Amino acid sequence: MAHRLVDLRSDTVTQPTAGMRQAMADAVVGDDVYREDPTVNALEDAFAERVGKQAALFVPSGTMGNQLALRVLTRPGDLVVAGGRQHLVIYENAASARNAEVQLHTVDDADGTIDAESVLWAVEAGDHHQPQVGLVCVENTHMPASGAVWPLERLEQLAARCRMPTIPIPIHMDGARLWHAEVATGVSMAELAASAATVMCCLSKGLCAPVGSLLAGPADVIGAARTERSRLGGGMRQAGVIAAAGLVAMRTMVDRLAEDHARARRLAEAVAARWPDAGLDPADVVTNIVVFHHCDPAGVVAHLDAEGIKAGTIAPHTVRMVTHHDVDEDGIDRTCRALATAP
Repeated sequence: MAHRLVDLRSDTVTQPTAGMRQAMADAVVGDDVYREDPTVNALEDAFAERVGKQAALFVPSGTMGNQLALRVLTRPGDLVVAGGRQHLVIYENAASARNAEVQLHTVDDADGTIDAESVLWAVEAGDHHQPQVGLVCVENTHMPASGAVWPLERLEQLAARCRMPTIPIPIHMDGARLWHAEVATGVSMAELAASAATVMCCLSKGLCAPVGSLLAGPADVIGAARTERSRLGGGMRQAGVIAAAGLVAMRTMVDRLAEDHARARRLAEAVAARWPDAGLDPADVVTNIVVFHHCDPAGVVAHLDAEGIKAGTIAPHTVRMVTHHDVDEDGIDRTCRALATAP
């Protein structure tokens, strides 16, 4: 009997649930550019409440959400401080330079966080003929650090430092997988996002919605982001068809993420057993992402592929596996066995 494919390349490969498909078919829609789509409006309101912000904006992708935040929170020529491995630094095709005309100042984020003192140094450098910092960006959870979660106290410490300059510096949170941080820590998304002026979350990562992300923040900032969304071609008209799936995702798919976290820990244990020097401590894997180093990542990926398992790479010598709703215990068992015999 042929085994079903185990796809661990990303949690974006999930299929929408039956409930989502039915909600999409039944969605009441209108023209969202005119603010007349009731399903989109309901999704935006529900998300804003969940993350403790005044307003929210539905966008096609997380990248667009991040780029909108950069456009509305900075001015051309500003310096943006971010971790060197964050999504908006290395996985958005240098869009910050193209879209917002800002310069990135990257700092160490090996553990998934950035040090508040490093940010303060960049701010103080502005008094010494260096560019002025206009924005600080954080990623929670931090994908390349195996889905690491920002401790709440570290976020609050960073925010306190950002309030120290004469002109306070806003924080944008790339919270593509902030849902996972909430489940892993028991700290609400609103608390985790409280220090950020804006926060972006994806509905299509982990929650199984077919498409869409949300950006939330103060009403005036989100109003400006709506204008910028139009400039980027992001007006989606009768978008309630896909927003309906997002509402189902928010209502039904968050609590179950704990299953994905437990399965990722099993994969991390298998990796550590096979390659003790891969730089992966299973105790550090608290959400749904497993990232490890290997001298021949293509060989590992090919070996897994031959066993009906798909994995991916995110950097030279770096393999990634991501658990999600469409990978069950049998899929994890098969992957663990395949890892045990990998080159």
